[in-house]
Amino acid sequence: MEMFIAVALVTVGAYVQTATGFGLAVIAAPVLFFVNPALVPAPVTVCALVLSLINAWVFREGVSLNGLKAAVIGRIPGSIAGAALLLWMDKNMLALWIGISVLFAVGVSLTSLRWQPTNKRMMAAGFLSGFMGTSTSIGGPPMALLWQHQDLALIRANLAAFFVVSSLISLIVLAPIGYFGVTQMLLSLPLLPATYAGYWLARKSMHRISARAIRMGSLTLCAGSGLYAVISALLD
Repeated sequence: MEMFIAVALVTVGAYVQTATGFGLAVIAAPVLFFVNPALVPAPVTVCALVLSLINAWVFREGVSLNGLKAAVIGRIPGSIAGAALLLWMDKNMLALWIGISVLFAVGVSLTSLRWQPTNKRMMAAGFLSGFMGTSTSIGGPPMALLWQHQDLALIRANLAAFFVVSSLISLIVLAPIGYFGVTQMLLSLPLLPATYAGYWLARKSMHRISARAIRMGSLTLCAGSGLYAVISALLD
């Protein structure tokens, strides 16, 4: 039953991320943490890495490496700070932090703020992405805040490229503190087919569904997932 839930969540998350640019960890991580805490953050990050590699290749024509340099630079110290947070937090606090991160992601998606992705803002977003992504596997919201009003194809391409590098950074930082190793790799293996299935379904169907419908559906799932994590953590 646990594996069925995990596979379903990763499939839906991969679908949303392929269609919108981010969403795998936002949807999957809060519930997966209660299914099996060992699935977060490293195994979810492995799934995000594989999906991002696929999407970065498919949407490679829209990738702007120059525009991502500042975000990658900011991501490194952010990831180190996120790893330090993992050493300090207990299980209950981590669950609450994951839920709050998801609700923040929903808030980011609903805001009407229009911030241009300047180098300074990209570096700040990269730091926050590293901090959140390494501690919870949810690193998309800060970057999405800067990119959300750009062309959707541009968002998908550049977020995918950024997530390839950022996921690798997170895994490298997680390894020395015991949060990424053979055990986490083995846990991630059954989820990789689900990751590809979500990608494949999105590529086959997202042109038939309006962008608004995908966005509202994903926001509803994210809000429910985040609230579940927050309430469960508070009641535990």
